[in-house]
Amino acid sequence: MRILGIDFWDKRIGVAISDELGLTAQGERSILRKNNRQVLDEIRQLVQRYDVEAILIGYPLRLDGTKGIQCEKVDRFSDLLTASLQKPVIKWDESLSTKDAEDILREGGIHGKKRRQLVDKVAAALILQHYLDHLPGKDLGRQVSS
Repeated sequence: MRILGIDFWDKRIGVAISDELGLTAQGERSILRKNNRQVLDEIRQLVQRYDVEAILIGYPLRLDGTKGIQCEKVDRFSDLLTASLQKPVIKWDESLSTKDAEDILREGGIHGKKRRQLVDKVAAALILQHYLDHLPGKDLGRQVSS
């Protein structure tokens, strides 16, 4: 079962994809966002290419567990994904994923413009991998219900 992972932000959207067994996540790309239609078209193409069964979207809860402004944007985009792609959309707590992605890239010696280009897809891969690590028989306590 392939799952597409999304790290949603206003300007760039990181995308990751799981392997067919749902064990590992790989960063796919960062989508430079012009408008929702363009983003939905690019995601639709990936869903078709990889025969994706579900979409996981990072849900940026605050550290105290409350919803912030970005959560409202993710909620609206999740609704668009569901309506447009007819695939289940799962919201997953993404706390500190971008910071972790930046740390990984910095430790790998990637700096400046190159790091900015990669951070979103690395964050998407981290979010998706965390979810995959919590599948069957494991605690799904970080899943967020809408």
